[in-house]
Amino acid sequence: MEVRPQQIGARGQGRETYARGMSEHPRLRAIPGGLDESARPNGGQSPSGPGERRPAGARKPADREPLWREALGEQLRALRLEQGEKLTETAGRAGISPQDLSEVERGRKEPSSEMIAALAGALGISLGGLTLQVAQELRRRQLASFARTSVPQRYSGQALLSLAA
Repeated sequence: MEVRPQQIGARGQGRETYARGMSEHPRLRAIPGGLDESARPNGGQSPSGPGERRPAGARKPADREPLWREALGEQLRALRLEQGEKLTETAGRAGISPQDLSEVERGRKEPSSEMIAALAGALGISLGGLTLQVAQELRRRQLASFARTSVPQRYSGQALLSLAA
C-alpha cells in the first residue's frame, strides 16, 4: 500500500502526517523467547548467522526465560500427571476440549482467565495457589540461570569447589 502525505489541522493549515489505510495495523515487535522463536525466517538464530559469536551477555536459546503461558502449561501438566489423570479427564471436568488443554499445556495457546480458573478447579488447586506455583518455578529458574552465568568459566570443576570451601 502506498503511503502518502496528508494535510491535517484547521482548513488544511498545519502539520503534515503520513496517512495509512484503515486496513493497515501497526506492526508488533517480537521479543526474544517463546516457543515460536524457531518459526522465524532465520530459524530463531541471531541475524549474524549460525556460526558467529554472540555479543557479551547475550543469552543462549536454552537459557531464555519462558513465557508465562509456557510456565503455566508446564505447571498444569505436572499437576495433572502428579494426580495420574488423563488429558481427557481433566479437560472434561474443566469444561474444555482435550485439544485446548493440550495446547495450553504445551504453551501454544494463551488461556483466558476463565479457562485457567476452570483448570485450576479441575486439578483441585486454587487460582492463587496455581499462580504462586508458576511464579515460584519461574523464580527458581531465574536463580538457577543466575548461578550458572555468574561464575566465570575459568572457575569450574575442582577450582570452583576450592573457591566454595
